[in-house]
Amino acid sequence: MDYQETIEWLLERLPLFQREGKAAYKANLDNSLQLDRATGAPHRNFKTIHVGGTNGKGSVAHMIASVLQEAGYKTGLYTSPHLNDFRERIKINGEMIPRAYIVDFAARHRPLFIEIQPSFFEMTVALALAYFAERQVDIAVIEVGLGGRLDSTNIITPLLSVVTNISLDHVALLGDTLEKIAGEKAGIFKPGVPAIVGARSPATDPVFEQVAARVGAPLRFVPDNWLVTRHEDNTYDLESNHGVAFRRVAPDLKGLYQRKNIPVAIEALLQLRAAGFQLPDSIIRDGLSRVIRNTGLLGRWQELSSAPYTVCDTGHNLDGITETVAQIATCPRERLHVVFGMVNDKEIDAILRVLPADAIYYFTRAALPRALDEKILASHARNVGLRGRQYPTVAAAYAAARAEANPKDMIYIGGSTFVVAEVLENAR
Repeated sequence: MDYQETIEWLLERLPLFQREGKAAYKANLDNSLQLDRATGAPHRNFKTIHVGGTNGKGSVAHMIASVLQEAGYKTGLYTSPHLNDFRERIKINGEMIPRAYIVDFAARHRPLFIEIQPSFFEMTVALALAYFAERQVDIAVIEVGLGGRLDSTNIITPLLSVVTNISLDHVALLGDTLEKIAGEKAGIFKPGVPAIVGARSPATDPVFEQVAARVGAPLRFVPDNWLVTRHEDNTYDLESNHGVAFRRVAPDLKGLYQRKNIPVAIEALLQLRAAGFQLPDSIIRDGLSRVIRNTGLLGRWQELSSAPYTVCDTGHNLDGITETVAQIATCPRERLHVVFGMVNDKEIDAILRVLPADAIYYFTRAALPRALDEKILASHARNVGLRGRQYPTVAAAYAAARAEANPKDMIYIGGSTFVVAEVLENAR
């Protein structure tokens, strides 16, 4: 089989969470451990950093990887989901995994795939770890897919465990309270491995403290150590209570929410420096300013056009959308046009209530079974006072917004990673 046939075979045979939702979620590590044995436990051959959390984990993982690349380390990066190309999930120094490697890996392990029926995500983790080991990376940044405790990535023993923050998301799988979700996220803590938590909360702090104490993981909360000041030119001053200061850091990731992610990445990098990695301040600054160039990260307050000002953002839960709406409020414009779609397992009404009431809406759905029907979405939106039209495809909704917007208007595309992915695919 060629590459396209291989991907189609894998998608057809293996359950995919993005497509099927809860039915594709495996609530144990049995398959991951069996795949690990079959591939020779490749993760033991290189150092890793584990990054989880509800929001921001992708940005933090890319920031850390960018700095490590800037410092000259051969750096693997595993993230999910992808936007346009499956190979975006697995990169070394910003270069996607070769198609030929995927074809060969699938061919070698096809009998095992047929026998144990791993999820698509379980297969992807095994593929990434095998690839990083074969290519002899110095270190790999591994992003948690869903939760933490039972996530396929949790077979690794990293140098550092990072949890960015906790909010309500995937409640059907991870629990319906912040405390329950924190317990799942803290499941990546390992004995003797420093743990970093990027946000404080009365609900979740005790959970992290209890899990860290139980497993013997030194724990640090980032807000206890860092003061962050953002300037109008999107630069940041960061000062720790240990006397470390970074002035006028200029990240190329432009979302206002990065003010929360940057100190988490810096704290992780300083922990690595203390462990012997050569990461001078100048390299940290340069790496943070070149995340997109070094890693190819897409979809985080990504600007698509200046007239009308058009941005897309993959924020897709209540906290993520709330942050995005706050940034939209700072953008000068005449009218606001919103191309919006969701998947069907989110807090629909709660998210819709935080959206701007004065915008013109283009309700749509991405091309996957989990996508919320645009008519149902529009009905929920009307109930909270939002008005707009319905479009059966993302392409049609985006085209309508572009046709109606004048050069001084603003267009925002979001609500779902998959809506953003379709817009970016059509913009290529």
